[in-house]
Amino acid sequence: MDTAPEPIVPGATNPLKWFALDLACVVVFTIIGMAMHGSPVGEFLLTVWPFVLGLAIAWALPGVRSLPLLLWPTGVIVWAVTTVVGLALRAITGGGVSGAFPVVTAAVLAVLILGWRGVLEIKERRHERQARYL
Repeated sequence: MDTAPEPIVPGATNPLKWFALDLACVVVFTIIGMAMHGSPVGEFLLTVWPFVLGLAIAWALPGVRSLPLLLWPTGVIVWAVTTVVGLALRAITGGGVSGAFPVVTAAVLAVLILGWRGVLEIKERRHERQARYL
């Protein structure tokens, strides 16, 4: 008995561009944070690397690469791993994680990393609804 193959999620065949979008989210998070705290531009790489490494670890997971556009579970996994690994590496290397920094980090990265996936999901659902009436 043959079954129809699972549909390919649009864009899943080129996960590199979706990784680049998540990377842009991490870079934007870092730039905003540094600007808010008046950090020198020269400290950018010292500030961003823990979160870039966390993002790379998240994207090393096969499920993330195969279904990069899903809000759940992919987006949540990418957000959680990026946040937890980034904060842990900052703590280990003396980068500082005191006060509200962990909460603000989690919130801003959630808005950025989950946000673009949420927008795509809403657009897809709207498109599916409209297609039913054609």
